[in-house]
Amino acid sequence: MNKQEIIMATKTYIANTYGRTDFVLDHGEGVYLYDTEGNQYIDCLAGIAVNALGYGNKAVVDALATQAMKLIHVSNLYHTEAQVKLAKMLVDHSFAKKVFFCNSGTEAIEACLKFSRARAKKIAPDNPNKYEIVAFNGSFHGRTMGALSVTSREKYRLPFLPLLPGVKFVDFKDVEAVKSAVTKNTCAVIVEPLQGEGGVNVGSTEFLKTLRDLTTANGASLIFDEVQCGLGRTGKLFAYEHFGVTPDLMALAKPLGGGFPIGAACITDEVADVLHPGDHASTFGANPAICAAGLIVLQQLLAPGFLENVTEVGNFFRTQFKKAAEHLPTIKEVRGLGQLTGVELGLKAQDIVNEGFKHGLILGVAGDFVLRLAPPLIMKKDQATTVMGKLIPIMEGLTKK
Repeated sequence: MNKQEIIMATKTYIANTYGRTDFVLDHGEGVYLYDTEGNQYIDCLAGIAVNALGYGNKAVVDALATQAMKLIHVSNLYHTEAQVKLAKMLVDHSFAKKVFFCNSGTEAIEACLKFSRARAKKIAPDNPNKYEIVAFNGSFHGRTMGALSVTSREKYRLPFLPLLPGVKFVDFKDVEAVKSAVTKNTCAVIVEPLQGEGGVNVGSTEFLKTLRDLTTANGASLIFDEVQCGLGRTGKLFAYEHFGVTPDLMALAKPLGGGFPIGAACITDEVADVLHPGDHASTFGANPAICAAGLIVLQQLLAPGFLENVTEVGNFFRTQFKKAAEHLPTIKEVRGLGQLTGVELGLKAQDIVNEGFKHGLILGVAGDFVLRLAPPLIMKKDQATTVMGKLIPIMEGLTKK
């Protein structure tokens, strides 16, 4: 099929839930993508913060192929080796003591919400009102009904109302507001330590420590959504490490499977103790081949110098944007950690994304006026320099229009 045939067939056969580009991607290598007409792009979005190791990573491909030849799927009625190895590695390098595997970030959030409800019933069996959840403006936690209920953006929520009752939204980093919102009826507080879709907003130590203190004092669970900001994206393996605050539950997904779908709810013993066989399940969760790939991902993220490079490249991006802001008034603020950068603009971010395609750049947005960079974590400084050499002139050109 040629490009036009693929685009037309997409419109004919695929549900109309995405706005897609007018080119067709064909293959990738490292941090580069290529379309069906041979055009090369430097990828600064990584499949929306998924492809941490870029494209064509041989170790990931080999692990998938080897495990797939042995065993692809048997369900969780049986023991398999790969999921145990992956769970142990997550436990060994985090606060967690147990892991529940599923297939996506939104499923990991659903698991965290359910587990928090179950824990609340154990903590306060005589309080039938202990089901409330506190979430934050600017949040994005997923598209399924529970995850959507704790997502603040109205355009995602409105078509599907009514959602779950008992959810309160307060402003991100507003310590006083959250003190009023968390009560003895709160079963969970859910937060992204670094908001992604909401504009790349970095949490503060004071704010997150307040959440920890409030949830502990009120017998509630603290959930960290690290679906986008976890697993190396911020320059540490987990974003919570920047703040010295540990949650009761943490949702992971995006980069964990090396590009294949997997999610994980990482939990403390206190949470795990309320769970029993049959309380929650996932037919495809902990797919052996994807877990084998996940082991490779974690091994490479933890390799000497890897996370230091993530920090160096991310700092380079933000430094360059801040320098450009000296002569580009359209750059209002530069935010981020590691290789997750948000640039708040005085013009539509999508205009820059669209122009970027013409110059061989794949970029992202985080709201109407925030440009988002979340490249493969293997990106090096010389490649980042090439990106900025293209991107700043694009921004200059659009500013003059």
